[in-house]
Amino acid sequence: MQLSVSFLGIKENRKENILKLSNEKIDFLHIDVMDGQFVENKTESLEELKKILPLSIPFDVHLMVEDTLQYIEEYAILRPHYMTIHAEVDGLLKGIDLIKGKNIKVGISICPDTPVSKIMPYLPLVDLILVMTVKPGKSGQKLIPSTVNKVNELKRIRDIQKYSYKIEVDGGIDDVTIKMCESADIFVVGSYITERMSYEKQILRLKQALGKD
Repeated sequence: MQLSVSFLGIKENRKENILKLSNEKIDFLHIDVMDGQFVENKTESLEELKKILPLSIPFDVHLMVEDTLQYIEEYAILRPHYMTIHAEVDGLLKGIDLIKGKNIKVGISICPDTPVSKIMPYLPLVDLILVMTVKPGKSGQKLIPSTVNKVNELKRIRDIQKYSYKIEVDGGIDDVTIKMCESADIFVVGSYITERMSYEKQILRLKQALGKD
């Protein structure tokens, strides 16, 4: 398993706490980018973000935006390990090609109501499929159980077709729900970790839940 931790819920002493988080045993720092259009909420600007981001850990950028191409150009400067765009916006193939052209691993995200069938033509082209297990845009939601079916479906397709994409889940992941999504490779976790005093203990609980401690 790999952990990609979202700092969206960190509101106080952000720079210090994000640095603390990046020094824990996690694989990626998950950067949620919201434009106030694709989702209601809007995140801080890239310039503000750069002031608080540590450089000691790979980034996993999730673009919840309408103008995909503009944001790809803007956020590519961070040189993330993954950059993920949504299947529900226009110009998906152009976005995939643009990210690849920048030598960044490319991901596609699907919202809870979006079926896997919508992204079937793109599965051979990408490095990551991000299954949203809550509605995108707000932290602290409960996992929608029906979304887990898509995780299992994507794993079956990958095994049959010999595709190479990783499966990532995002939303409502804790030490109970993580077991529901055990077919995934990467788990995006936010408030379960960041709303507790000890990040280390929460991370250990997640790993123990999957027998990975």
